[in-house]
Amino acid sequence: MEQKKPNIIKAWLLAARPKTLMGALAPILIAGALALNQNSFNWSIFLLCALFAICMQIVANFINDLVDFKKGSDRGDRLGPKRACAQGWILPKAMLWGSIIMSIIASIIGLSLLFWGGWELIIIGVSCVLFAFLYSTGPYPLSYYGFGDVLVLLFFGFVPVCTTYYLMCGNVSGDAWLMGAAIGIMTDALLLLNNYRDFQEDIKSGKRTIVVRLGKEFGYRCYFATGYIALMLAFFTSGSHLITLIVILFFHTRASQKLRKIDESLNITRQERGKALNQLLGQTALTIILFAIAVTIDTLIAYY
Repeated sequence: MEQKKPNIIKAWLLAARPKTLMGALAPILIAGALALNQNSFNWSIFLLCALFAICMQIVANFINDLVDFKKGSDRGDRLGPKRACAQGWILPKAMLWGSIIMSIIASIIGLSLLFWGGWELIIIGVSCVLFAFLYSTGPYPLSYYGFGDVLVLLFFGFVPVCTTYYLMCGNVSGDAWLMGAAIGIMTDALLLLNNYRDFQEDIKSGKRTIVVRLGKEFGYRCYFATGYIALMLAFFTSGSHLITLIVILFFHTRASQKLRKIDESLNITRQERGKALNQLLGQTALTIILFAIAVTIDTLIAYY
């Protein structure tokens, strides 16, 4: 049955990839909890950093949608969710303008944070915008050469946690560095799973992700390890850690077991496997935000 074409508003919402926005919010939530632990929490900074993170994630998603379409990566045999340009829901020129407009909005939000920070914020903001484009486009698109995981660690971990914490507290503590690494590694599980699902398609498209370079088994082991490395890093920070431990042991372990079961199943079709992996992506995104909430609660328990 032919899929019904969404209206223009729904098409743009789908292109924004709402599930990925959880990963953008998680580090801001953690940074806010760490700042509150130092009696330095600021609602204005928190909300502006959250909005900037969401806008930048949408920019990256729009650009990725556009570039993958132009490179032919989003073909008809794709197992992942339908992409707006490839499906003809949004014209490439409109997607380019959408990326530019969202970049401008993010830049305006970022400039407003100069009220609390110094000139170094301009460098951070420009880097966020620049790498959002370099991730998928340019003469050397980083995601096509296996550098996506490094960028996730930086721009979903260290940069948002340490910058938000710095704006609130005026410095960057050891806990902020550790939790930046933890949530960055945890968020990388999303990219690993995405690349694990698209393994065959990426080989055909010449997209040399870590999973393509080192194999699906390595990709699975990395996915499994992300949660426990993040937990280990969290244990070195000030907090009770109990709720974080429960989240990882239950949700992440369960997701890892489900991934193995899906991959080993011989009784499902290729499309059914793709659908199951897409559902697991949603569960992984939920686990990431639950991890951030758990760390937040454990930090507040230690504070109070």
